[in-house]
Amino acid sequence: MLGSLFDREVLTQPRRVTHFAGRVIFVLAMFMIVCTAWLLLAGIQPVTSIGNLTRFSSLVFQIIAPFQVIVVMCIATLAGATAVSSEKDKRTFILLLMTSLSNWEIVIGKMSAGFLSALNLFAGSVVVMMSLTLLGGVSVGQVFQVAWITLGAIFACGAFGATIGFWREKTFQAIALSLLGITLFLTFAEVAFAGAIPGVDPAWGALLSPLRATTTAARPIPELATFFGIQSPWISGAILCGIAIALVALSIQRLRIWNPSREGRPLAQESEGDSNPTDLKLAATWKVREPRRVWDNPILWREMCTWAYGRKVLIVRLAYLLFGSLIVAGLYFAIQSGIALQKSSVNESLVPETAMLLAPLFVVSLIIINALAVNSITNERDGQALDLLLVTEITPTSFLFGKLVGVLYVAKEMVLLPMGVCIWLSTQGAVSGENLVFSLIGLLVMDVFVAMLGIHCGMIYSKSRSAIGTSLGTVFFLFLGVVTCMLIMIGFRGSFGRQLAPFLAIIIGGGAGLYVALGHRNPSPAITLAAFGLPFLTFFAITSFIIRDQELTVFSVLVTAYGFTTLAMMVPALSEFEFAFGRSQMAKEEG
Repeated sequence: MLGSLFDREVLTQPRRVTHFAGRVIFVLAMFMIVCTAWLLLAGIQPVTSIGNLTRFSSLVFQIIAPFQVIVVMCIATLAGATAVSSEKDKRTFILLLMTSLSNWEIVIGKMSAGFLSALNLFAGSVVVMMSLTLLGGVSVGQVFQVAWITLGAIFACGAFGATIGFWREKTFQAIALSLLGITLFLTFAEVAFAGAIPGVDPAWGALLSPLRATTTAARPIPELATFFGIQSPWISGAILCGIAIALVALSIQRLRIWNPSREGRPLAQESEGDSNPTDLKLAATWKVREPRRVWDNPILWREMCTWAYGRKVLIVRLAYLLFGSLIVAGLYFAIQSGIALQKSSVNESLVPETAMLLAPLFVVSLIIINALAVNSITNERDGQALDLLLVTEITPTSFLFGKLVGVLYVAKEMVLLPMGVCIWLSTQGAVSGENLVFSLIGLLVMDVFVAMLGIHCGMIYSKSRSAIGTSLGTVFFLFLGVVTCMLIMIGFRGSFGRQLAPFLAIIIGGGAGLYVALGHRNPSPAITLAAFGLPFLTFFAITSFIIRDQELTVFSVLVTAYGFTTLAMMVPALSEFEFAFGRSQMAKEEG
């Protein structure tokens, strides 16, 4: 009924090892969060009553419910966008348009890739959340409400990512616009919830944002608004499903208008006997132009002087600047109202309002840079140009630094805007001079790290979808893990010296995940050390930040950890032998 493409996704996804590995890893990560919280609770106070168990269950549920919503939203968005874009990069999507498949079958078939990938993780998360009801403090109704909101978020995000993929030609454009679109939607919902939009009821902000709706439903005594006798979580999930249906209808209607692309160059008209000689001369010479001088590093020249990622990359820049302007506006009002240096009551007076507003801007910037970096390699491979570079005189050094510098140049708005905002906050007295220097250097180190991570994943993975998923997944889970650890530490106060043992499982698991993602295909002692050392040093930096007045320690640890990891990924790529060996290994994998 849903078409052969949908049947193909349903039949082939369970055959992949990643289908089962992803579910196991995700459920294991949620279970590790629960166990870590339990060890922290048992180390702080003796658990002697049912009341202690119910409070523990309620607090953990408030942590893992938003965690799983964020994960499945990002998985659905990226899977939906890359499922369509990968077909376009390999020039196979146009073949689908030439078959007897209807628009409905093509759209639903490609969107199902995003839906099924996220539903695979969602099925495991429901089991973990239901297990918390056995301890008390969490009702079955709350789990059902969170599950319904999560399902709506999966369908809406997967449909949005696929719709952007149908619209845009380049993979980077599809991924960046999808992530920015979801971020702008969540930002609009939060602004509406704050009552900053005239004429819009703040209740609509809580309904539109799946994170806000999930947080509300997960509270021990939720204050749920009702609409027409129906509680708000059910309304929120229904709205998200309605958005998904609208996006599906839009994609079906515009599929053959957007595709095939009409951005191709016009061809010269064939000459006719009765044509004007002037027109014939123009038709014959329209391609003639002054030759452009190529630099000594042609890779860098192509990145900086051509539209290597399409002209519509300007849309990505405009969308990012719009998101950045919203963040700057929020910071401006926070400064004017005098709460910029106050501490947030949401996180128990540990995180200033300015940091809560700056964090989304920093994270989105780093994710876009990483997406651009990994696509700079996968686009070369899909265009069958990467193998040709091996027989040219281009050295690995020219290739690597050409791509690295070129990516940072193309994403200059994502590099300069966060730094500019920090400098502006320093002029307003919200950031001290010392912390400004730490912030600028730290941002630059992280920009280079995520760019090198994308290039590294693009070179060691033979399939574009695997490279993109691994690269973006590493960055995403890195920051999400930091936030989750901070929430656990804040929720279970106590001596941070006693918190190392409970967090060892997360640290070791994170190190193993990094090693599998970065080092198992091309292992080296430096990458192994970086993979297992990075989670521990990040944990140490988090504890130093929460203790406060440890800015120099946090800065030194993070710069050392991420700088060393960047060098560990860079050195194998600079070796000509490793470069050629990696390509031969990928050829064997595909053979």
